[in-house]
Amino acid sequence: MSICFSGRRALILGGSCDLAICLAHHLICKDVSPLLTYRTEKGENYIKKELESVSGRYNTIYLNFGEIQSLKGLLDKIGSDDFDYMVDFAQGDYESLISASDESRVYQYFSENISFRAALLKNLTRIMLRKKKGRLIFISSSAAKRPNPGQGFYAAAKLASEALYRNLGLELGSRGITTITLRPGYIEEGRGKAFLKPNKEKVLNKIPIKRVITRKEVAEAIIFFLSENSRGFNATEIELDGGFTAGK
Repeated sequence: MSICFSGRRALILGGSCDLAICLAHHLICKDVSPLLTYRTEKGENYIKKELESVSGRYNTIYLNFGEIQSLKGLLDKIGSDDFDYMVDFAQGDYESLISASDESRVYQYFSENISFRAALLKNLTRIMLRKKKGRLIFISSSAAKRPNPGQGFYAAAKLASEALYRNLGLELGSRGITTITLRPGYIEEGRGKAFLKPNKEKVLNKIPIKRVITRKEVAEAIIFFLSENSRGFNATEIELDGGFTAGK
């Protein structure tokens, strides 16, 4: 099957994570130019290091979900019609038992991961509406459906964000703008890597395919869902977890 694209520019939120960088490589191979966001200087330097072999074929921009002014900077750089796709990996890190949580930290966490995202999506989809086309993919998690203890806030933020993307697909699908939520399962990257180190055997026993998902599989799934080949998918959630959430 030949994968084809109608656009040539993709905005990647949370661009300094390993999954985003893997996706950037795949997009560049398909002649789609990525714009990756970063939150810290360390993140920007990591992107440059990991994408050194494709220097000049991507761009970066600062975006901090805790800083509303950074949204204006992003919108100024994008301009009126400078992207066709958006993939959202961005997610703050706060895990705590609900009964032991810091109330001010909880308030900040939801402000950054839900309220800021809602403002961002409002502005980005208005740009897409001028072009009368666009595809947005939210990278959620199997934890949205099956969280571990301590992941209540993480799961709640993911589910709320999924609802935003689902409703955008419902509201704007007739105007050429569609959405997908992808829920990867356990991956040996980021938070998953730290959790799997002492728990891998127990986790694998819960996954029918008896292995974790690779970042390459995540990137290839996103490529498909961005492509013209997946036009019929909209306003829905797709599990990519080897069957982890399919049963008890």
